Amino acid sequence: MKIGKFDIGYGFRPKIIAELGINHNGSLSEAKKLAELAAESGADFIKSQMHISDAEMSSKAKEVIPSHCEESIYEIIDDCALSIDEEYELKTFIDSLGKEYLCTPFSGKAVEILKEFKVNAFKIGSGECNNQYVLKKAGLFKKPMIISTGMNDLLSCKKTYEYVKNFNSNIIFMHTTNLYPTPQRLVRLGGISELQKIIDKDSVGLSDHTTSNLACLGAVALGGVLLERHFTDTKERIGPDIINSMTPEELRFLRKESEQMFIMRGGSKKSEIPQEDDTRDFAFATLVAIKDIKKGSLLSTDNCIPKRPSSGDIFAYEYDEFLGRQTKIDISMDTHIMRDWII
Repeated sequence: MKIGKFDIGYGFRPKIIAELGINHNGSLSEAKKLAELAAESGADFIKSQMHISDAEMSSKAKEVIPSHCEESIYEIIDDCALSIDEEYELKTFIDSLGKEYLCTPFSGKAVEILKEFKVNAFKIGSGECNNQYVLKKAGLFKKPMIISTGMNDLLSCKKTYEYVKNFNSNIIFMHTTNLYPTPQRLVRLGGISELQKIIDKDSVGLSDHTTSNLACLGAVALGGVLLERHFTDTKERIGPDIINSMTPEELRFLRKESEQMFIMRGGSKKSEIPQEDDTRDFAFATLVAIKDIKKGSLLSTDNCIPKRPSSGDIFAYEYDEFLGRQTKIDISMDTHIMRDWII
C-alpha cells in the first residue's frame, strides 16, 4: 500500500505517526510548533483530529467525564478543536515540511471536509471502528483507511473488515488499547498477530498509549507496519494525553530503534547461514578418541566422545549412531575420528 510518498507493508521500514491530538489545546500556532518538532524528530506522518462538536456528540456528552479527565468530553473537545480554516492551514504547513498529513474524522461532516482537503488517507479512531456511517463515508473516497481497533474485540474487527472491504480494500488495522496511559499488562501485543490473521501481515500496526517506546518496538518485532504515539514538546504541558505522549527525544529514539528492530525481524531458521561458518568450525564437536583404539575395536563411551572443533566428520548429533560400530584401523588418542575408518 502507498500513502502519499510512503510505502507501507511488512517489507518496508515501519512508518511513524506523531499524533498531535488535542495537545495543542486549540492553538494553531502551538499545533504548528508541535508539527515542526515532530518533523525534525523523525515522524513520517503528522496527525491531527477534526472535531466538530455538535456533529459528533449529542448534548448528553456534556454529562460524560472520562476517567482520566476533570471536564466533560464535550467541553474538552469543544475547547481544543481547531476551526476548519485553521485545520486546513495546519495541513498546508505539514505538507510544506515534507511530511504526510493525517487527520481523524469523528463525524460524517468531518469526513466530507477532509475529502475537500484531498487527504491521501483517513485515520479512523477506535470509537468509529464499528461506526458504519463514518466508515462508509470515508471508504467510498477510495483512499487508504487506517482503522484503530481499541475497545473492539476480534469479532467486531472481523465485522468491520468484512463491511469496509465491500467498498474499499485499502485497509490497515491498528491494534489499540484505549486507556490513557495503558498499563503494560493490557497492551496485549498478541492482538497484532490476531489482526494479521484477519487481514494480512502487510496491514497491521500499533496505536500505542503507554508511556514508553517499548510496546512500539515489540510491535515491530511482530511485523507492525505503522507505529502511532501521541506527541508533545514537553511533559510539562497540560492535557489529558500528555502523560502518554512522546517527546522529541523519544521520537528520535523510536525512529532509530524501530529501524534497527525492522532489520532484526523476519528471516528463518530453515537453513544454515554461511556467515556462521567460521564459528561453526570451532563450536561444533566431532568424534574424538579419548584413548588409543585398536583396529577391530568397538566404539564406546569409554574410548570416544565428541570434542571441539569440527575437524572430523562424525558430528556430535551422530554419536549414538556410531557407538558399537567397529574400527577399520588403529586410532591414536586425541585424534578426530573419520567415518571412513569405521565399519
